[in-house]
Amino acid sequence: MKLGLSTYSLYQALRSGKMTIADVIDFTADHGGEHVEIVPLGYNLTEQPELIDTIVSKATERGLEISNYAIGANFLLNDADAYEQEIARVQREVDIANQLGVKLMRHDVASSPDVSIANFNAHLEQLATACRRIAEYAGQYGITTSVENHGFFIQQSDRVQALIHAVGLPNFKTTLDIGNFLCADEQPIAAVKNNLPYASIVHIKDFYVRPAGHHPGEGFFTSTAGQYLRGAVAGQGDIPMRDIIGLIKSSGYDGYLSLEFEGLENCEFGARVGLANVRKIWDEA
Repeated sequence: MKLGLSTYSLYQALRSGKMTIADVIDFTADHGGEHVEIVPLGYNLTEQPELIDTIVSKATERGLEISNYAIGANFLLNDADAYEQEIARVQREVDIANQLGVKLMRHDVASSPDVSIANFNAHLEQLATACRRIAEYAGQYGITTSVENHGFFIQQSDRVQALIHAVGLPNFKTTLDIGNFLCADEQPIAAVKNNLPYASIVHIKDFYVRPAGHHPGEGFFTSTAGQYLRGAVAGQGDIPMRDIIGLIKSSGYDGYLSLEFEGLENCEFGARVGLANVRKIWDEA
């Protein structure tokens, strides 16, 4: 197992200008990270291609692996030209992943206000075709692409698996986020167990969880069924972190663990304490 940090964890500092992407890589190394996951929020590798060399050289200097490149995408488009343009855009992002030297890349797949199973089933082949074409393109570089349980439309473990099986390629898997299942009201331990065999990388995230109908105040968002959620420092929230990390470890998973902090606390505090907590829980599991 290699524990590291998603650059998204320090988005507060990137957005404000307090940190650059090079600073984030230094922070990761300084706090015991073994890899960095590149999530271009607060910076943009398409508009700022010079940052690719900065990231690669800084990671090499600090002895970090670059684990994964994670971008947004939406193939739930009715216009055929727009659909083709989105596939081509994501393929260009695959080229960037290759320039970064990663062998893993996550792209989102769909977003819709209608998150019903009927809508998912109606569009599954359309989404699978796009993912298949991108995975085939990524294969020339030896890159495995993946869908994350993310964005409400494809968030439940069974929907993720349905897409993976519909794509039907060995280099299309899932970025397994242990916390995001809660956004679709799925119990994290069961969902993680379901999808671990398909994981290309694991995101470690924590949430504060409050029941629907009991609004806890500012800072929370709602799950599909109305449960209240708020990002937390890993190990300090309500996700059964010890049970889930123990499950991951006992499964024999030996890939990347990438910490994602998205709480309201100071991001440097959240990332630093989260890394330390996850390392301690893993060692004790």
